[in-house]
Amino acid sequence: MTGVATLTNEFVEYVPDDLSVGVLYVCMQYATVVHLCCCGCGNQVVTPLSPTDWSLIYNGEAVTLHPSIGNWSFPCQSHYWIRGSQITWAGKWMPDQIAANRTRDRRAKEGTGIVEEVAPKSGAWRRIIGRLRWLRP
Repeated sequence: MTGVATLTNEFVEYVPDDLSVGVLYVCMQYATVVHLCCCGCGNQVVTPLSPTDWSLIYNGEAVTLHPSIGNWSFPCQSHYWIRGSQITWAGKWMPDQIAANRTRDRRAKEGTGIVEEVAPKSGAWRRIIGRLRWLRP
């Protein structure tokens, strides 16, 4: 599988079981954006939307997510921005940078009522999809 440079946006009620390469699935009902890793490794990337996670801007055509996507739990450890549905690759982070970022994220959530479970993103993905499937009519 090869990497992608541009994503198409698909606003969905439920995230599909089988994701397509190059598609950014936006599920506003569950405040979640899902896509396959842009490096082409095939891992599923889940970006929850919240004040302490990611924010989404949609201009009627393209999507921007903030902050960057750092897939530190994946073997690829890809790091990129999604701006105007275009991928901009970011530099590789060292383990101490990843640890500091995770600590900052955890501290940002403290006192917000948002419960963070310490688990790899792939585990978080399984839990979210399990919930989505359970809620599906």
